Amino acid sequence: MFIQYHMTTPPFTVTPDHTVAEAVDILHQYDFRHLPVVDESGILLGIVSDRDLRSARPSSVARSKERHNVEERVRKTPVSVVMSRDCLTLSPLATLDDALLIFQSRKIGALPVVNDEGRLLGIFTIGDLMKAYRCLFGLGEKGSVLVSIKDNEDPQALSKLVNVLEDKQIQFTRLVRTDGTCKSQPMIFVRINTYNVRSVYKAVEAAGFSIHVPEISL
Repeated sequence: MFIQYHMTTPPFTVTPDHTVAEAVDILHQYDFRHLPVVDESGILLGIVSDRDLRSARPSSVARSKERHNVEERVRKTPVSVVMSRDCLTLSPLATLDDALLIFQSRKIGALPVVNDEGRLLGIFTIGDLMKAYRCLFGLGEKGSVLVSIKDNEDPQALSKLVNVLEDKQIQFTRLVRTDGTCKSQPMIFVRINTYNVRSVYKAVEAAGFSIHVPEISL
């Protein structure tokens, strides 16, 4: 759950004196979208994104000669001119949930990870977040299946379900209970590792639970 286990490290960086052209080359070469900007001690000064670099280019409606001249000046411009200085950061002890809330609320795609002194330790992107949650919830594991069970609101439902799975020697790795929303009812999700899903359904239903299969409304 902690960012330090899922961040990209060591991150590619640039200094304020690197040019826009050099930053563009790094982003293109390694297929990145964000580059932290640090000083000679590794202290974070800002971040530059592919959007920042695109915004610095002249308008496509400018005359070709004029556009060429401006593009040349932009390419030689120091990164310090176009970078975002007031960027949000994460602590390595922040959680995946912390990062998700920031990504959603601020509409950004990457967060530098720094220590208490502001020294850059890594970078955490939306792509890293997706990989982390994939690992956390077991997506893609061998024989992995997510079973949806209707929550009967029994306070002991989870312990009963665990007893059933263990009694039948059904390997499971994750168990999640969710509240209902305006679009869905309360549910229990269990990730099992088996190729015989029907036997799991039978065991769960024999214990008084109901497998959930959504109805498709036209």
